[in-house]
Amino acid sequence: MPELLTPVATLRIWQVGALCRAIADALDTRFNPVAVRGEISGFSRAASGHCYFTLRDEAAQLRCAMFRRAASLLDFSPGDGELVELRGRLGIYEARGDLQLIVESMTRAGQGAWFEQFLRLKGRLEAEGLFDPARKRKPPLMPRAIGVVTSLGAAALHDVVTTLQRRVPNIPVLIAPAPVQGSSAPAAIVAALQQLYGLAQRGRLDVILLVRGGGSLEDLWAFNDEVLARAVFQSPVPLVSGVGHETDFTIVDFVADLRAPTPTAAAELVAEPRAVWMGALELLHGRLQDGVSARLDRCHQQLDLAVSRLGRPSARLARQRLELSTRAQRLRHAVTQVHARLLRDLTTFESALPRAGSRGLEVQAQRLERVSLRLQLLDPRLVLQRGYAWLSDLHGRAVTRADQTHAGQALQATLADGKVDLTVSNGCGN
Repeated sequence: MPELLTPVATLRIWQVGALCRAIADALDTRFNPVAVRGEISGFSRAASGHCYFTLRDEAAQLRCAMFRRAASLLDFSPGDGELVELRGRLGIYEARGDLQLIVESMTRAGQGAWFEQFLRLKGRLEAEGLFDPARKRKPPLMPRAIGVVTSLGAAALHDVVTTLQRRVPNIPVLIAPAPVQGSSAPAAIVAALQQLYGLAQRGRLDVILLVRGGGSLEDLWAFNDEVLARAVFQSPVPLVSGVGHETDFTIVDFVADLRAPTPTAAAELVAEPRAVWMGALELLHGRLQDGVSARLDRCHQQLDLAVSRLGRPSARLARQRLELSTRAQRLRHAVTQVHARLLRDLTTFESALPRAGSRGLEVQAQRLERVSLRLQLLDPRLVLQRGYAWLSDLHGRAVTRADQTHAGQALQATLADGKVDLTVSNGCGN
């Protein structure tokens, strides 16, 4: 039986751009305009004012673009996890061949399931006191070591380590690696934290950083885990979270002792630059030097004053010698005056009684001699030469009675040929 040949239809060969435009025309004809409901994920606003995000539900996701004109008409700030209703036109982004929705309007349709779950957990943990500001601890100004929990392949690790090496190269950094995304991430992060907690309890580190870079709500969802939140609450040392970007918030951020807007900022919060500490040290050194110098100056002034009040012993001895010499001179002058007066009296008496008997003259001469001898005996030097001494205390005051002395008192005795320092062994005074 001969073979039956059936003609084969010839397929049209499309240019890529033409095929994309044809699909876009078919979408426009079949669906546009379109309204769709879903949850926002990965929302971002470019410098141009255009907004880009993904609209998702449990089954699928759709790329969306909202240009500046439409974005300027929004009456709220869209964010990840919000459930919204969009109106726009489906099309093909020919440069990448992607299906996308050009959004012309957006309204809130309630909060997404993930966001609702986030709010429920947040409210429950807050009611239990896990967010209480009173329990928050400040990181130490100069930690002995810094613990870091993040993925070894994350850019956040590079940012943190670079920042710490630049600011505090002398402080050790202990890294406990763990995945920071996916369903297994929370348990792995808890295990890494427990490793660092053991080191902290042994005094080997003083602060912990829990960090990862930015991402969508799904990317950061591991940090909204209840078990991880309770593990963070149990940290024995201050724990700083640096998860995502400044606009991202997770449950861990609320439980941590301190929340940093980025991983780099987290490193900066626990690492005061070395130059700042060196400057403070120099300032304290200068203040200490000034204080010591001022104290030494005051002590020198007090010593000079005490020396001036005490005076030199030789000067005091010289003053006492001068005083003794002055008194002796006065005494000699007095003896001379008395002697001259007696001679005058004798002369007068001899003139008045020229005829007195020789016996009377002898009597008067003897009396004169006795008086002269008594006067000479009053000379202090003669008294000292006979074995007597002039006693005085260290202030130069004369000691004339036993009740002026006491045991252990220092005295000075002036003898005929000099001075002798004495100590009273059994005083009679109080």
